[in-house]
Amino acid sequence: MQENEKIKVGISIGDLNGIGCEVALKTFEDTRMLDFCTPIIFASSKTLAVHKKELKIEVNYQGIHEASKAVDGKINVVNVWKENPRINFGKETKEGGAYAIKSLRAAVKALQENEIDVLVTAPINKKNIQADDFKFPGHTDYLAKELKGDSLMFMVTDTLKVGLLTDHLAVKDAPAAITPELIKKKVATIEASLKMDFGIRKPKIALLGINPHSGDNGIIGKEDDEVLKPTIKEISDQGTLVFGPYAADSFFGSNEYEKFDAILAAYHDQGLIPFKTLSFGKGVNYTGGLSKVRTSPDHGTAYEIAGKNKADFCSFKEAVFMALRIFKNRKEYLELTENPLKKQKIKRS
Repeated sequence: MQENEKIKVGISIGDLNGIGCEVALKTFEDTRMLDFCTPIIFASSKTLAVHKKELKIEVNYQGIHEASKAVDGKINVVNVWKENPRINFGKETKEGGAYAIKSLRAAVKALQENEIDVLVTAPINKKNIQADDFKFPGHTDYLAKELKGDSLMFMVTDTLKVGLLTDHLAVKDAPAAITPELIKKKVATIEASLKMDFGIRKPKIALLGINPHSGDNGIIGKEDDEVLKPTIKEISDQGTLVFGPYAADSFFGSNEYEKFDAILAAYHDQGLIPFKTLSFGKGVNYTGGLSKVRTSPDHGTAYEIAGKNKADFCSFKEAVFMALRIFKNRKEYLELTENPLKKQKIKRS
């Protein structure tokens, strides 16, 4: 992209019956946002008009046929579909999920073809998106297939970053899935992301234990002693600043997390419950480890308030700003590593 070009932010609209359209439109209702980026929403002008009217949101946009025709200084809407699907606010419908996937596929294609620079995804419903040609438990798994790299579900704010060893996996299956190979891969991914995406030169990473009290020396499960501890030592001996395993029940309450640049949790709720307790509404779901930048708000479809003009758009707005910061950090990192003699230095965040 040219030096004076604004970063093009692609937006997939999520479940039509949830709050995705609402938080996206509210984010760009403040026209000052257009000073930072060029938003490109993948949906249809007609569909957004229904939400705009129902929610009484004062925002103007222009319809375009493809992302490459986007205009700086305006909200652009790529008309992915021509029909006008029925909106059933607050309802889980097959149609709502189908159009969420149409939006996502179009946005990812534009990302792959460099028609957009970053992708921000509004929330989907993991049940109604399932189809014969779409069998993924969520955005992260689909993006891992479509984009190059080793994906990492990474929940981030400026001061707290929590990654997951296993994400959308049943709790009963998590211990068996946590192997030395998986731990090494996830630690390498999170370390690379902290350096490249967040400008941290020598990251410190903490791993949480799999079992209560990290197994209590084998009394409450042996996975921590037999898998986590020796693998952490092996990684540490190679120069990565990785520590643990730490007992998850006291790690956040004691503020131990403040000593580290990122934390790797063993499974979904172990990491996301403390993250959302500390950061809800301010956090961002970032898919680390991919060739492209994708962020998302830290909440779901929120059917219970859909169509009522009650949705808080702060997390979606943060997801936009986080995508912009990561894109800039990554660009600077790549420029510096390609030219190590350059006098600039990567700043520690």
